[in-house]
Amino acid sequence: MRIDILTLFPEAVQPMMDASILGRAAKKGLIEIHCVQIRDFTENKQQQVDDYPYGGGWGCVMMAQPLKSCLDWVTEQAGPRKRRVIYLSPQGARFDQGHARRLVSEYDHLVLVCGHYEGVDERFIEACCDEELSLGDFVLTGGEIPAMAIADSVCRMVPGVLSDPACYMGESHWDGLLEYPQYTRPETWEGLTVPEVLREGKHREVDAWRREQQLKRTMERRPDMFAAYAPRTPEEENIIARLTGREKLTYDCRPATEADIPDLLAITGEASAYLRENGVDQWQDDFPNESVFRRDIAAGNCWLFTHDGKPAGCASEYFTPEPDYPAIDGAWLTADSAPYATVHRVAVKAAYRGRGLADEMLQLCEDLAMGRGYGSVRVDTHADNRPMQALLERRGYKRCGVVTLSETIEHDPLRVGYEKVFA
Repeated sequence: MRIDILTLFPEAVQPMMDASILGRAAKKGLIEIHCVQIRDFTENKQQQVDDYPYGGGWGCVMMAQPLKSCLDWVTEQAGPRKRRVIYLSPQGARFDQGHARRLVSEYDHLVLVCGHYEGVDERFIEACCDEELSLGDFVLTGGEIPAMAIADSVCRMVPGVLSDPACYMGESHWDGLLEYPQYTRPETWEGLTVPEVLREGKHREVDAWRREQQLKRTMERRPDMFAAYAPRTPEEENIIARLTGREKLTYDCRPATEADIPDLLAITGEASAYLRENGVDQWQDDFPNESVFRRDIAAGNCWLFTHDGKPAGCASEYFTPEPDYPAIDGAWLTADSAPYATVHRVAVKAAYRGRGLADEMLQLCEDLAMGRGYGSVRVDTHADNRPMQALLERRGYKRCGVVTLSETIEHDPLRVGYEKVFA
């Protein structure tokens, strides 16, 4: 993994990147981290990198030319690689463990562009950057701190940087939960004693205790994460039911009719609000709308799920090839000539999240596809939609690449494509 950090302050960033675990990994040749001075690529003697903004306003804006020249030089130095250029911006998607896992698994060269002053010329972002990322909903004086955080988070997952993958796979956020409590000697400190289960040395009981603590701690401290978490085993389902008092429910389903459209819009409206609250730029542009559901219903492809007669969720499934799927940046598990079904518009009302409904909806779609003799099911979802991705991966779907939706009213047309092949 090579990381180039484009910055006006390399002397502040490079020492941190050369220290501790990352520094040792660099000496072993496992990673490369270079901090590149943007000023070295200006075209005037004053090494000017910024100028006043068109239209007026406070401060100055970094110019496109030095940034582009710096990026070109870095690209030439790094050579042909699977590269991702990222601008650190408070307007970007919120960086999380899912982003770190994606970056380390899909790329071997990251270019992190650190803005300063009032930002950078928008034309550079449009022409040269693949995505924008943010540490959170706050503003810093520059992109250096986010760049260091992202570089550290990504590099520690490069094979060999840490002694064992277990060093990061059991930590907070790896699988959508916070980490369990940790203890060391002495056994009793200031009247507080290490839990008995950890002192007995029964590994199976220790593992069960730790998983319950992860679920309990996440529920208490990060209810947003807990609401998005999909249990992986029946044991986890039982723990969650006990912690929340929310037992798994049973649902009925039927083909939706036009009379159901208000319920369908209410369901997707709650899903849209949930995505917005979690920084996911999906379903934020009057989509899905009434015309979309009318088309689904007319084709006989929309299903409404209810509990005790109340609308709980919906899903649509098509059995014709998706026109945008052949151009995937990656590769599907099956040939496009092979018949496959495509799942769209999976949505659950807030009151039914975490109660087994999403699993039931996907199971129905898979059963329908198999019943028609299809060999696989494909789904696309937003790169930041971690709950959906976790659900798909738990059900055996494989991440295949990035799909660009050519006909969409949504702001962001990029989607991650998944496919599940039936044995």
